[in-house]
Parts: sequence; C-alpha cells; structure tokens
Amino acid sequence: MSQTTTYAGSAGAAKSEIEISTIRAISWRLIPFLVLAYFFSYLDRVNLGFAALTMNAELKFTPLIFSWGAGIFFIGYFIFEVPSNLALEKFGASRWIARIMVTWGIISALMAMVSGVTSFYVLRFLLGVAEAGFFPGIILYLTYWYPAEYRARFLAAFAVAVPVSTVIGAPISGLLLGLDGLMGLRGWQWLFIIEGIPSVLLGIVTWFYLTDKPEKADWLSAEQKAWLKAKLDSEIAAKQAVKHLSLGEALSSPKVIALSLIYFGFVGALYGMQFWLPQIVKAFGLTNAQTGFVTAIPYLFGTIAMILWARHSDATRERVMHVGAPLLLTAVALGVSSYLTDPTATMVALTVAAIGVFCCFGVFWTLPTAWLSGTAAAGAIALINSIGNLAGFGGPYLIGWVKEATGQTSTGLLVLAVLPLLAGILVFVGGHDTKHEFAGQGR
Repeated sequence: MSQTTTYAGSAGAAKSEIEISTIRAISWRLIPFLVLAYFFSYLDRVNLGFAALTMNAELKFTPLIFSWGAGIFFIGYFIFEVPSNLALEKFGASRWIARIMVTWGIISALMAMVSGVTSFYVLRFLLGVAEAGFFPGIILYLTYWYPAEYRARFLAAFAVAVPVSTVIGAPISGLLLGLDGLMGLRGWQWLFIIEGIPSVLLGIVTWFYLTDKPEKADWLSAEQKAWLKAKLDSEIAAKQAVKHLSLGEALSSPKVIALSLIYFGFVGALYGMQFWLPQIVKAFGLTNAQTGFVTAIPYLFGTIAMILWARHSDATRERVMHVGAPLLLTAVALGVSSYLTDPTATMVALTVAAIGVFCCFGVFWTLPTAWLSGTAAAGAIALINSIGNLAGFGGPYLIGWVKEATGQTSTGLLVLAVLPLLAGILVFVGGHDTKHEFAGQGR
C-alpha cells in the first residue's frame, strides 16, 4: 500500500494528529502574511474615500466625477482579471502576486500626482489593471492548501483584512489628512504616498516568502505533505467523478453566471458603503480625525461577526443560509438607514449592514471552490470576481448619481439596498450541493 493511501485510510486518532499539525503549520505560515498583503491591497483601493474629504473640494470634483473615478478602477480590474488569474496558475503564486503588489503600490502612491479629472481617471483605471487577479488569485491559492471543511474559516481569516483595513486604516487616513502643508504637499497627497509604499516593499518580500504548491514546502514534513496530498487528491477526484469541466465549460456554466450575479449584489453593497461612508459620517459635523474613528466602528463589528459566522458554517457544513441570510440582512439595514436622521441610529443601522456584508464574505467563496478545480477553477473564480467587481463601479456611481440628483446620500443607500436583496434571493433559489462539496472527507 502506498504512503498516500495509508494516510487517506488511517485510523481516526492518527489521522487527527497529522491533520491538526498540518493545518496549524500551513495557517501560521500563510494566513498572517496573506492578511497583511490584502490589508494593504484593500487600503490602497479604498483610501480614496478619505482623500475625498479634502481632495474633492480642492480639485473641484462633483459627486459624479468622484463616483466615476472611484468606479473606473473596476473597469480595468474587470478587463484583466481572468488573464491575470490564469497567469498565476502558469507562473506561480509567489512571482505573480509579487508583481501585482509592486505595481499597485507604485500606482497608488502616484495618485498623489492627480491634478484634474483626466489624471484622476487614468490613474484609477491603471490601479485596477495593476491589482487585477490578486484577490481571486489568493482564493485559488488557498484551495491548494486547505481541504473543503476548513475553507470557510480560513477564507474568512484571509478576507478579514477587508474590515480590518478600515478599522485600522480609517483612523490613520483621517490623521494623515492632518499633514496638510508638510513639504508643500496636501494631506490627501501624503495619504496616497504613505499608504502606497508598504505595498511595494511587501511585494518584494512576497517573491521570496510564498511557496507556490505544497510539494515545494520545505517547512512541512514528509508526513504532512503526504497527508495533505491524499486529502486534496480525494476531493479533486470526487469533483471530477461528477464532471470534469474544461475552462470554457466553467466560464459558460449557468452556475458560474449565477454566482457572478450574487457576488455583484454583495460587492455593490460593500463598495457603496466603503467609498461613501466617510462622507456620510463627516456630514455629522465631525473633524477628519473623528470621522476616521467613527467610520471604523461598523467594520470592527463586521470583523468579529465574519470570523464567528464562517466557523459556524464550517461546523454545521451549511452554506446557503450562511450566504443568503446575511445578504438579506444587509439589504434591510441599508434600507432602514436611508430613513434615519439621528447620527447614532444611522451608525447602528450601517453597523448591522456591515455585519451582514462581512458574514457573507468568507463563506461565499466556498460555493465555487466546492465543485471546481485546476484551470477551470482559476478561470471561473476570476470571472465571478471580475463580474462581481463591476458593482464596484455601479454601487458608488449609483449613490453619487442619486446624491447629485437629490442632494442626499441617504436616498442612494435606499436604492443600493436592492442589490444585496436580489443577491440574497438568488442564493436561496440557486441552492448548493453540500454533499458534493464535502465528498471525500471520509466522515
């Protein structure tokens, strides 16, 4: 009997011991580093919301101009997403993710050179091109290391960088605006420069730190590699026993298109809040620094809820309710917030909306990875993420358009609530084959 077969069919106690040590080793090696990388990725993407507090007035940007600039990032992101993820599959995670991080850090810092509408649009578009492939690339990369029963919690652990980037980044961004006039630069220019440089440095480290595949991991023992290979091979075999999809079949699959639309609704709510929340909070009459700290509150609660919800999904092996219910909660909370005028009540409603958004985040990506593998998974995950992220253009633009038409951001939140509402309904209609996801688990 081969070593691989021995591990796949070993007794529960022996298997449990090697399983625990392997997952622990992988998690300590990869997750903190990937969280840090995604933290700077997301910070570079959404620090525009804070820069707008002073940049818009100085450069005479209307709500629609700001919305176009915020959203055009996602056009470049959309165009290059699938090719970028396929390049990661071909060249390896360490090299390709390093390339992505260095280029996005440079372009993010160059945002300090924005002097008008044209340069604003061009640099935001190029930032989207540079960052394309990072998030879906990491989602694909984690499937190389984690069996299905662990994915929700560790996808959530990675994605926790999104709310944490605001919990930490919002106060920092608010304070950086106070550097106005230092060395002849405006506060918003310092914000882009100081928050862009770390991505370049971390990208260089990524080239040497990340391990492309488990078989190359000299930090795992031979026994750990054998256990992980047996576990993942059994899952892939179970998926392919149902149907082995080519890249073209995966990209045209109705299931992939449905997941793309669900993610569109989720992303629209996420970025609609992310880009406009600082301006909503600022309208309460707060200083820039105070705005940063108050903006962080919904994301702090969202971080905690995200981890607990993903762990519960893995423990119960249930996905549909864990994705659909948070989306419906977000829709209701955004709708309610649009009718509130009291600052405290508004922040409570937006905090509930943030909890719904982030509870959905980690669990959602277990849906496509449950039945796709290899190049088909690389392409389909990128397609879902790229179509979904078009809502990163639509969500902020929707609020900007409504604000310019009505003079009120709150009305835009009411319109925005439609996106997670439809996405939540689609989750329940589409369902999910949980038995297929956990096939090959052996328990």
